[in-house]
Amino acid sequence: MLLSALLMSVGINSCLCVLFFILYSVLRKQPHNYEVFLPRRLADGTSKRRRNKVARYIPSVKWIWKSWRPTERQLMESSGLDGVVFMRMITFSLKVFLFAGIIGVFVLLPVNCFGDQLTVIDYADWSANSLDLFSVANLKIRSQWLWVHFGAIYLVTAFVCCLLYFEFRYIALKRIEHFYSSKPQPEQFTILVRNIPSTDGSSVSDTVDRFFGENHFSTYLSHVVIHRTSKLRSVVDKAKKLYKQVKHKKQDKKKPMRFFSRKDTPEGHYESVLQELEQDIRMGQAEVSAPGKEVRAAFVSFKSRYGAATALHMPQSINPTYWLTEPAPEPHDVHWPFFSASFMQKWLAKILVVFACLLLTILFLVPVVLVQGLTNLPALEFMFPFLTLILSMKVVSQIITGYLPSLILQTSLKVVPPIMEFLSSIQGHICHSDIQKSACNKVIWFTIWNVFFATVFSGSAFYKLSVILDPKEIPVKLAVAVPAQASFFIAYVVTTGWTDTLTELFRVVPFMVSYIKRSFEPSDDNEFVVPPMRYHRDTPRVLFFGLLGITYFFLAPLILPFILLYFCLAYIIYRNQFMNVYAPKFDTGGMFWPMIHYTMIFSLVLMQAIAIGLFALKKMELATYLLVPLPVCTLLFNEFCRKRFMPIFTAYPAEVLTKRDWEDRNDPRMPEFYNN
Repeated sequence: MLLSALLMSVGINSCLCVLFFILYSVLRKQPHNYEVFLPRRLADGTSKRRRNKVARYIPSVKWIWKSWRPTERQLMESSGLDGVVFMRMITFSLKVFLFAGIIGVFVLLPVNCFGDQLTVIDYADWSANSLDLFSVANLKIRSQWLWVHFGAIYLVTAFVCCLLYFEFRYIALKRIEHFYSSKPQPEQFTILVRNIPSTDGSSVSDTVDRFFGENHFSTYLSHVVIHRTSKLRSVVDKAKKLYKQVKHKKQDKKKPMRFFSRKDTPEGHYESVLQELEQDIRMGQAEVSAPGKEVRAAFVSFKSRYGAATALHMPQSINPTYWLTEPAPEPHDVHWPFFSASFMQKWLAKILVVFACLLLTILFLVPVVLVQGLTNLPALEFMFPFLTLILSMKVVSQIITGYLPSLILQTSLKVVPPIMEFLSSIQGHICHSDIQKSACNKVIWFTIWNVFFATVFSGSAFYKLSVILDPKEIPVKLAVAVPAQASFFIAYVVTTGWTDTLTELFRVVPFMVSYIKRSFEPSDDNEFVVPPMRYHRDTPRVLFFGLLGITYFFLAPLILPFILLYFCLAYIIYRNQFMNVYAPKFDTGGMFWPMIHYTMIFSLVLMQAIAIGLFALKKMELATYLLVPLPVCTLLFNEFCRKRFMPIFTAYPAEVLTKRDWEDRNDPRMPEFYNN
């Protein structure tokens, strides 16, 4: 790719970013758009629909300062520890790429530019140069300047590992602090017990009560047997929705009367319908209590957190397939469909999901190959000779090779997170947070494989893909293939990173849906939904840009300013979204951080493997041998962090649980909590 094509992509996306900023600063002030851009503040009562007609149409940047201002403690209170972990991931990346950017732009980039392996740089017309002239490919074999890259690799690896250690420790301590500061929650005292054995003449409830009364007599408190309640839940959901409508109608009495609203309905009608639904609920509860509706699973509560943890981690029966225990999710986090699933059903579901993921990976190769075909202008002219005249136009060729490939790949990736979330939901998980974590993990590795590796090999070394079967050749072939795709990934960062992050701010789809709904039916000011943060969608995106930055920082340092600007945009925009848009549906207690840590370790090892192959290609034998211990040390560091910090994320220590239990003994509210 020529520098001119990259500049065309940067120009298009910069204009789109400015346009989105201006539109957002104006549209967010319009009262009928508050439920799109400020639903969190509306729900919390911290924002009112203003009617100042002049100021509403003047663009401003005050919202940037308001997003910057909240402290981490305020973010913790509003978005939970998961929100803090997400923002720590972005600030971690900012620190890494500020450090790597200084080395890359002011040290490595000049070294690469003044190499003489490729064609001499045209200083008269910089835009006519190939981006390869700004990469390590411009250095000759056995060039002594490669030792600068060698030192940079060691420096950045040491810096990233130090940051990872301190961040892992910080998040682990925050997890303990968050547990200490939280009020007593039902899930802290409760476990889920499954595969309860059947006993002749006894109900599931009697069996559970007898078993835990005998084996955990000092800590057992109570239990709730799970029933099949799909019909009852639908009635309850309908009643909740109708109750909100009645509540809103009563609040509307304080407002001026709206004579022509199609939604005005006598409150007596709503209340009569509510009474009918209440009778249906009572009848449904009676049906649910029937023996045939019981599921062989129960939530079992204990008098202390330590008692619940002891029962959770201790085998309950001689037969290991009975009385299976797992942590109870938060009440709002429960995912009900798989509570009655058998072991065989869950096992088959997992196999089905694996095959579905493999099929999706294969199908996604189609847009990847299409994208790589667009980046190769001579191949396009050969395959489609009738387009030669159009492709000969400079502006058209720059758009096709610089902007269009990244746009196609970005659009194709939009469907991946919802598909992965659906596949995770049928995998047997019992809570939405586990579904999000599973989907997040799937999207991360899907993106790394299909966007990074598939792009690299289809674009540069697809005809040599068989060498992957020989592990010794992988670093060398990566060293050939990865630098060749530097120009594509720079354009990808600009297109997918900048513009996609701004569309997150603008909330394009919710805005369009809201506009269409208002066009066909007048909306009630009180009817809006506060959306939850989609961690499985945004976390993999941020981590993938981190992988690109770490991988390319010594190969093509020109990518680093674009990566750094992306993380600056992400920092402001996601803080704004956490404060104004998203409300936490659940809180995993920072369980996303280990996934972030392992992905960064993978990025480091991948960068080091490419560096080993590169120095081997450049005939730098000593540098190659000196780099071999680096991935080994990185993996040992990862193992140390795993042993040191992961136990805190797996389960809370006994001293933490007992300390909270002793504090609760002096709390006069605990008897009421136990009763509830």
